[in-house]
Amino acid sequence: MKIAFLLHNAYGIGGAIRSTANLSAALAVRHDVEVMSVHKVAEETSLPFDPRVRLRSLIDMREDSPSYEGAHELTATGNSMFPEKGVDFGRLRYTALHDRRIAAYLEQTDADVVIATRPILNGYLARHGQRRSRRGGHLRIGQEHLSYDAHSDQLRTDQNAAIAAGLDAFVTVSEADAALYRAALPDVRARLLCIPNGVTVPAVEPSPLNSKLIVAAGRLVAVKRYDRLINAFAKVSAEHPDWTLRIYGRGPEAPRLRRQIDELGLYNQAFLMGPAAPIETEWAKGAVAAVSSDMESFGMTIVEAMHCGVPVVATDCPHGPAEIISHGEDGVLVPLSGGVDAYASALSSLIADAGLRTRLGAAARAKAATYAPSEIAGRYEELIGELADGAWSDEKGGAQGSRARRTSTSGSRRTPTSGSRRTSAPQGRRTTEQPRGGRITTRLRAALGRPRPPAPTATTALPQSPPRPTASARVTPNGSVAIRLTHGTLPEGPLDVVLRRRKDPAHRGITLPVPPPTPLAPRVVETIATLDRTADHTLPEGRWDCYVVPRGTTDRHRLRAELVETAALLTLPPTTTPQGMSAWIPYTTSDGYLALRTWLRPAHAEVDHILISETSATVTATLLGTTQLPPEGATVTATSRSTDPTHDFTMPIRVLEPTKFQFTIPYAEALARRHTTAPDPTFWDLHLHLHPALTASPIPIGRVTGDQVERKKPDTRPSRDLPHPTHGPTRIKPYYTATNDLALSARTVQPPKQGPTPHP
Repeated sequence: MKIAFLLHNAYGIGGAIRSTANLSAALAVRHDVEVMSVHKVAEETSLPFDPRVRLRSLIDMREDSPSYEGAHELTATGNSMFPEKGVDFGRLRYTALHDRRIAAYLEQTDADVVIATRPILNGYLARHGQRRSRRGGHLRIGQEHLSYDAHSDQLRTDQNAAIAAGLDAFVTVSEADAALYRAALPDVRARLLCIPNGVTVPAVEPSPLNSKLIVAAGRLVAVKRYDRLINAFAKVSAEHPDWTLRIYGRGPEAPRLRRQIDELGLYNQAFLMGPAAPIETEWAKGAVAAVSSDMESFGMTIVEAMHCGVPVVATDCPHGPAEIISHGEDGVLVPLSGGVDAYASALSSLIADAGLRTRLGAAARAKAATYAPSEIAGRYEELIGELADGAWSDEKGGAQGSRARRTSTSGSRRTPTSGSRRTSAPQGRRTTEQPRGGRITTRLRAALGRPRPPAPTATTALPQSPPRPTASARVTPNGSVAIRLTHGTLPEGPLDVVLRRRKDPAHRGITLPVPPPTPLAPRVVETIATLDRTADHTLPEGRWDCYVVPRGTTDRHRLRAELVETAALLTLPPTTTPQGMSAWIPYTTSDGYLALRTWLRPAHAEVDHILISETSATVTATLLGTTQLPPEGATVTATSRSTDPTHDFTMPIRVLEPTKFQFTIPYAEALARRHTTAPDPTFWDLHLHLHPALTASPIPIGRVTGDQVERKKPDTRPSRDLPHPTHGPTRIKPYYTATNDLALSARTVQPPKQGPTPHP
């Protein structure tokens, strides 16, 4: 049986995309599955789709592609479908070109089932989908990934009309939401039912729950109420100052949340991390997961965190959390009426009780297993079979068949769809004398009894590229990096993993012999090459690319990254070697490859926290390496990148402990050094000098321990706008550079652009 999904954009990282990736993979075990992305915005998807799933697109929106269609003449005309605010903006807004392409696809597809995944696509499916009949057509299933109450009155009305006019079934992700649709649409002939999202069990190590980190993830929009979470964390952090908060995601609320963090003085403890994919590696870093929404249609993030063994504190909001979490057994539900205080109290209860975290986390993993995509796929197969039987019964028995369907043991509303838009099979579609409903049922029953056969070969076979070597990396408790190679993607014969340092004139590299595969289970093996912290590996500071190489050759194959797990770095103490302070962080590059970021310094001053006042920044840091602070005489220099020494200035330090010190950056001094000849913006790099003569090598100041390869965006500090006699209003702030070293910037504040003056 062929099942097709119609998706707005398969190249993003949202919940509907994750759900579709998971469900399509589970269905592909026994069926021919296609995901049709309306838009193609990148060469590769951000989230992995199963290789058995055929991924295609209708409109190429890659501006560097020869088939780019963003300037197609039809894009100047609006679409004829009902408005949907969530997609009616930007370059992916729906136009007359979308009308043409989506209609053509739905009228010509040979799929037995088409599943649409958002309101506007449900509308297109209802309008152009081929009603099942004796000679052709397909089952038309719409999905709701938000909720009935989340839509505007207009969108609810339009989508409800589409459900009534042209869908065979409409699937919500919570029982409560299905009940709302049934109440609003008591007479529709489409089935209205709940099937929750499937969430894949991640390959990551479960969290040890010892990180003192609260993790939240989702789109930064008002309904998620991250402002509530931040306010609650402000109360919690007063009692537990060693705990931190990370919020992953992007969205329009980011600037407001950034201001809130700064105004509450939480900038050393609460961080906006930006988007992360896959997100499971970040959940596994948490000791507590936080969901603070006013509304959740389902709560994929809840199940994702539970899969990683992280207990979830969630608001008891409509509709998803209470259908997933059993309060006090596998998570915590907080009444919305309790407000910030109740949410803060719930967080504090888990923070203060490690045993409770462990108990809830273990139960959470067991609960999450019930949302395995294979279970959810089975429920869709059951629905498809019932719909197909209903279609066959309708064609054989008319009203008698409809009555039989309405009394189905499933307990959900299921009555036939009205009106056929198409009664003949599209060109090129296979037809037989067997009625369509019976043919789908026969295919489904046959498929359930055996694994899916290989997809048929196309008439014109395209050349197949060899699989690209892939690997996952995991930091072990002692700081070693275990590189797990993916079988089926590797060259034949004995192999080595080679790490090569970028932009290195000496072409230095590290070679790790790949051991023979280790059997884990029948027909399951594992191959791991380990960059061992206890071995004599000296990795100079820089970025290292990872390759697999057939032994004895120079035929390098760069490794693609699957999962990179760095949770162990959160609790790992700084590493000191005979060469000095050393840090290793594996990561995925922006183009999807496995790499390693390293630091190796004879001495390094690691920033602990920064306190911002109206006129200064006070930095507390710890000296790492084999050197200790002198009792007096050490200083910090701010060296301008302008090469003019008159822009530089020096600050004394205060020794707090043998390796801990503090210094204050006076903003007035920086502004005074910003002469009329100083560039705009002006940057100063900060270094520690242990002796007044400044003859010894300066010691960098920054944050290179932990799990973050680049701190510049998430680890920010508030700026201050101060007057300058020649440059005018100047914005000054400390920040982290691309190498995670601490620096200071000062730039002239540009006046806001004025609009055109209206004519009198």
